[in-house]
Amino acid sequence: MQQALTLFLSTFVLVFALGFQSLNVNQGRYTAAGITSFVVGAGQMLLYKLAPGAGWLEIGAYLVGGPLGIVCSMLVHRRWMK
Repeated sequence: MQQALTLFLSTFVLVFALGFQSLNVNQGRYTAAGITSFVVGAGQMLLYKLAPGAGWLEIGAYLVGGPLGIVCSMLVHRRWMK
């Protein structure tokens, strides 16, 4: 269960950061785009370590983390980056 939660969180953070970074790039926010690159890298490293041993519960956590991450990213970016 702990690995599923960790996999969910790493996927959520990775997709959140990718979405946030994309919106920053599209809006010409260089500093914010650069900072989110570190978060993307950290999320990818954790995901690469956890995904190879994933069972069905972990796969489900992975699949739920992405959609929630991107939607939250869009909502947060709209509110924080006015």
